[in-house]
Amino acid sequence: METRIAPSLLSADFANLANAVVACEAGGADLLHVDVMDGHFVPPITMGPVVMQALKRITVLPLDVHLMVSNPDHQVEQFAEAGASWISVHVEACTHLHRTLARIRSLDCKAGFVLNPATPLDYAFEAAEAADFILLMSVNPGYGGQMFIPSFLKRCERLRKFLDSSGLPDVEIEVDGGIKIDNARQVVMPAQISL
Repeated sequence: METRIAPSLLSADFANLANAVVACEAGGADLLHVDVMDGHFVPPITMGPVVMQALKRITVLPLDVHLMVSNPDHQVEQFAEAGASWISVHVEACTHLHRTLARIRSLDCKAGFVLNPATPLDYAFEAAEAADFILLMSVNPGYGGQMFIPSFLKRCERLRKFLDSSGLPDVEIEVDGGIKIDNARQVVMPAQISL
């Protein structure tokens, strides 16, 4: 499986977002990860559809939108219209996950779901066939700069084994949180996952 790099724009200087996008493109990024926070599901508030539209105008890279919001069903369409290529929603915030994933796909976006570090992998096992990718949080969502949770590695390996043994090898695993140069190889190699 191909490894992709999706730098998070959460760590960018929002006053110079265009420069951060250019730096990501020059650095070989495959996607741009856009963390959307609503101040309810997680405390901070970040970017919305208007910022997404601006990003779409300045990059050819696919925009990977991670919705950390209380009611993602009310926002999926807005972000698809604003230029998202990939959209992921938290299982902890989705009442009808299969329906939400089908809606994302109907908007011509790759559909993914997200599991917080303490959310059981059973959710992934039950919904994997409805998704294009599964985003595993390797930190608790909401704030940039957190330390990577080491137990994530076994969790990720279990998920990859499940996907492969279930005939779902094309479902990608995305990792979010605490990924740095000194631990990237450790995260990617054992499970053949995407960043």
